[in-house]
Amino acid sequence: MPKKLEQFTYTVWWNIIIITIGSFILAVGLKGIAVHHNFIPGGVFGIGLLIYYATPVLSAGIIYFLLNIPLFAMSWLYVSKRFFYYSFYAMFMATLSYELISFDLGIQDQLYAAVASGAVCGVGSGLVLRSLGSNGGLDVIAIMLNQKYNLGIGRFAFMFNFVLFSGSLFVLDVDLVIASLILVFILSVTMEYTMTMFNQRKLVLIISDKSQEISKEMIDHLKMGATFIRGRGAYSGTDKNIIMAITNNIMMKRLEQTVFSHDEHAIFIVENTFNVLGSSFAKRKIY
Repeated sequence: MPKKLEQFTYTVWWNIIIITIGSFILAVGLKGIAVHHNFIPGGVFGIGLLIYYATPVLSAGIIYFLLNIPLFAMSWLYVSKRFFYYSFYAMFMATLSYELISFDLGIQDQLYAAVASGAVCGVGSGLVLRSLGSNGGLDVIAIMLNQKYNLGIGRFAFMFNFVLFSGSLFVLDVDLVIASLILVFILSVTMEYTMTMFNQRKLVLIISDKSQEISKEMIDHLKMGATFIRGRGAYSGTDKNIIMAITNNIMMKRLEQTVFSHDEHAIFIVENTFNVLGSSFAKRKIY
């Protein structure tokens, strides 16, 4: 990524842009799909829709806005004022977009609608959470738990909604609850993927007798960094330099070819990482 563009991604304008786009996409998934099938998308907006379905005096968007007031007070006290301002803007844009959108995407099948709505809402929520704010609601509590206990934001949302829908079985049609759970599951997975797709890396460990040659080609030709970790074979007792490197999906195949072209008996271990911070990778996001 060019240096100027990378610096722009940490500015106020970048945050406003992705919050605006993400909030609109979220509203499309809710107003364009979920509402037409009476889905409950979970979280605070799900509670707002339940109230709307029962007593349609106020729109679900307005109810969502009102329910968020105490949660935003928590974000002001326990997260940061910057997080509060960005999140308030996101909630305002989501509410405004929801109120302005009046179309139906026309998906008739309930299962297809649940999957599509979850995917669209997940992309919208994930984009907003890539900023320094959130869409409010459960996201505020999720951010607090993520900061304190490193609990995944999407996982927290799914756990909360699982409890919510378990109780809803007593008052809602079973098919509707199951379809709504599918929506929430797709939403949580898509949201976490959207949050990490630009920063997700692969952690690679390479065990080889030719670690010096491999690391030299990685540095000279692949332009990758590498770190030696000292290891010892439990059976042979021989000391070895284990190569540790961080890469992405694009470079993975080239690295694999480099390793096995030098040592066909090498061990090539790959693990997914949620995020990599520091050095030439992403900067730490402080709310």
